[in-house]
Amino acid sequence: MQGYIIDIKPVKDDDLIVTILSENELITAYRFYGARHSNINIGYKIDFELESTRANIPRLKDVIQLGFPWILDNEKMYCWQRYIKLFYPHLKEIEELDPFYFYSLENLIHIMTKQNVLRAICESYITLLEHEGRLHTDFECLLCEIPINDNVSLVRGFLPVHAQCTHSRVFEFKKIKDFFEKKKMIDLDDSEVEYLWNIILQGL
Repeated sequence: MQGYIIDIKPVKDDDLIVTILSENELITAYRFYGARHSNINIGYKIDFELESTRANIPRLKDVIQLGFPWILDNEKMYCWQRYIKLFYPHLKEIEELDPFYFYSLENLIHIMTKQNVLRAICESYITLLEHEGRLHTDFECLLCEIPINDNVSLVRGFLPVHAQCTHSRVFEFKKIKDFFEKKKMIDLDDSEVEYLWNIILQGL
């Protein structure tokens, strides 16, 4: 099996409880500590086997780390780990997982090879919002419920609001409308992209 590590919880004697996002499910498994075990961390893609135990969760075994082209790029890896960690609270209550999430991360890995990391993540995230039916292209203010026709602000989940309703950063309406429709950030400058990245960090 293959999957992405989205959560790690230390337990006794340096053992770990590991949550893995696989193609069709979230897997929680027990990882025993040992010198012969390969190093694992949040964000790693791994190939692994599960061994049934008398406990409630299976044992993680035969773990092989599957590398990325940019795995030694500290900036990309840092942002990747912060993003992928957000999937655990977002998906942990779901019993049967849509393959979309696994393949969204697969695609993002390839895009990050040649594209700015924050732009790649923001563009990936907006496809996630669309997939979940949470992308508000009607541009009705979350707070006052009046349509937005000019300057716009965004809050958690990229929900559009009037700038005057939140007193937060103002974006040109056309820039955000194009971003929502085309899923590309060509018109947004680096400071705007960083602002949107910080919104994502509030939670998926």
